[in-house]
Amino acid sequence: MTTHFSGGVSNTQTGDPLYKYGMLDPTKWHTFFNDFDTYTAADWTITTVEAGSSSATEALADADGGVLLITNDNADDDSDFLQLSAETYKFASNKKLFFKARFKVSDATQSDFKMGLQITDTTPLAVTDGVYFQKDDGDANLDFYVTKDNTSTTASAVSTVVDDTYLEVAFYYDGASEVQYFVGGTKLGTSVTTNLPDDEELTVSFGVRNGAAAAKTMSVDYILVAKER
Repeated sequence: MTTHFSGGVSNTQTGDPLYKYGMLDPTKWHTFFNDFDTYTAADWTITTVEAGSSSATEALADADGGVLLITNDNADDDSDFLQLSAETYKFASNKKLFFKARFKVSDATQSDFKMGLQITDTTPLAVTDGVYFQKDDGDANLDFYVTKDNTSTTASAVSTVVDDTYLEVAFYYDGASEVQYFVGGTKLGTSVTTNLPDDEELTVSFGVRNGAAAAKTMSVDYILVAKER
């Protein structure tokens, strides 16, 4: 419920101790937001494949707004994937959930990537449970997946990825019967919840794999997850 009062707008009811807080009550939502002004490797489970002549790196970039830059080693299929160390989000009936991220990859065709919520997995490109965006090696098509117990509802080629160009993706679970997916602020479709992974806690998950023998990068501007308590 959103209640109007003389000082502004609140999402609390009359009598709540934060009714006149002057801002929306943050305790109504479980929220993760990272703008990557800071980065601590210990906060993440990092799964890396390195067969090239160097090593993968994860580091803050000098960029307005804060950016985490992932750079792979330079062999084909070298990869670097990050997942928050704890699984703290679960799709639940009557609880809305939002996910939004802005990122880019250096090579839109010769790479694979994922961005979304998944279970913790050392093979995130073959994950059994999650809701996420994915791009496969050999094309520039952005796909959207709702996956439970290794069975997926998939929306293929919902958008086109472009080399070194930021992409804003989002999805919204209405707490009931659908998951809407968005690119660039535009709703592109709705997925049914047949394969919604509602029996597993999930975590923020993203990363990139080389599709050729050259180092590929992923730059992540921000990630937001918010779920009703």
